[in-house]
Amino acid sequence: MHTFKLIRILFLGLFIATPMVAQEIIPEKQPEKKSVNPPKKQRIDGIVATIGDYNILDSDIDKTYLEIESQGQSTKDITRCQILGKLMEEKLYAHQAIQDSIQVKDEEVKERMNQQIDYMVEQLKSMDAVVKYFKKDNEDEFRAELFDILKQQQLASEMTKKIVGAVEITPEETRTFFQKLSKDDLPLVGSEVEVAQIVITPKVSDEEKKIVIDRLKEIKAEVLNGASFTTKAVLYTEDPGSRSNGGYYKINKKTPFVKEFKDVAFSLQEGEISDPFETEFGFHIIYLEKVRGQDLEIRHILMKPKVTSTSLKEARERADLIRKRIMDKEITFADAARTLSDEKETRANGGALINPKTQDTHFELTKMDPELYSQVSNLKSGEVTQVLFDDDGRNGKRYKIITVTSKSDEHLADFSKDYTKIRELALKEKQLKAIGKWFDQKIKETYIKINGEYKECKFTNNWLKN
Repeated sequence: MHTFKLIRILFLGLFIATPMVAQEIIPEKQPEKKSVNPPKKQRIDGIVATIGDYNILDSDIDKTYLEIESQGQSTKDITRCQILGKLMEEKLYAHQAIQDSIQVKDEEVKERMNQQIDYMVEQLKSMDAVVKYFKKDNEDEFRAELFDILKQQQLASEMTKKIVGAVEITPEETRTFFQKLSKDDLPLVGSEVEVAQIVITPKVSDEEKKIVIDRLKEIKAEVLNGASFTTKAVLYTEDPGSRSNGGYYKINKKTPFVKEFKDVAFSLQEGEISDPFETEFGFHIIYLEKVRGQDLEIRHILMKPKVTSTSLKEARERADLIRKRIMDKEITFADAARTLSDEKETRANGGALINPKTQDTHFELTKMDPELYSQVSNLKSGEVTQVLFDDDGRNGKRYKIITVTSKSDEHLADFSKDYTKIRELALKEKQLKAIGKWFDQKIKETYIKINGEYKECKFTNNWLKN
């Protein structure tokens, strides 16, 4: 994605941040002639609507047009009325979140803001360039506006979660939803596969481990003698997720980091640096920078022992032997995965992969990871790949054997075969109804004022309280 487009998306993300909304931006069949696009004549920027404690300016609508266009989408058939309706929804979410005492920590908003600003500065080379790009008078004005946008995003998101969080769907409701669908309304389910894999990881020698441990001890000593831990992390860490910000993470006991890492982090005193320790990702040292209540602000350096050519050769030979045993029907793929695979996440389930988007074992071919797609798209059910070399940066060098355990062609949704997908559709419909009911109630209870020509808009929601 083009740098400037991505930056604009970050800054104007309020338009797309709310997880679920009742008013969709859908081109109207007969758009109002005076409000299809931003008019070419100059507008006087003023308040066009008020929702509770929030005002919407004419320029907010213009910014939203820019945001949509920055993503390469046409705005030709999107009216100002439609955009205003969407912005009012977001303001109502944020307003009601405050009324319901939903808490959004300013520290978390500032952290997110600083991360976005760091990225913008990295792309545009200076803070002055960022301020100039967004046409602000100074850095303080830019930060204040970005903070407000991000806080409203977070409030709207938390409010939406509260509305839909209590919505549940029963099997009977799912069945009723499916039975009401006409044949023309049945969703089309794309070609799907279930996939399993066996992973063979080269063994790391004790000598290579010692080299990494000794280097981390040297770095710790250098920091204790006055060197910057942040600089050392930028130069030496092999964690791509934290390298650019000097190994920084903010964590608490619920943060989804591996247990060994959190155990060490929470054993440190503020200002202390750990000894080198091992996790499944390699060897680390942690510097505890600050303690803020239940949260720790830490920096860490990750270094991975090198895999020798001898270890790689031995792992390849082992993978070849496992595949031969499977092809000779000496052992099933599932049993080989359970007893011989080095990947603990899939081992217990016979190597079966879980789709991270759906949390089940089915992968729609057209939506799966491109690399995995290239490996399995031409396989028949039960067919096994050759031994594949893999080096994804996170897990290091390793070998894989992959099989397709089942494969289905594109078809109209079937209740028994596609229950999970049908349940998701039924739940989404129920959530949308809950949101619609919430909007009807809150619009009645909230001070709302729409000014000027926008009173003539035809909104999805009853903003005019007719």
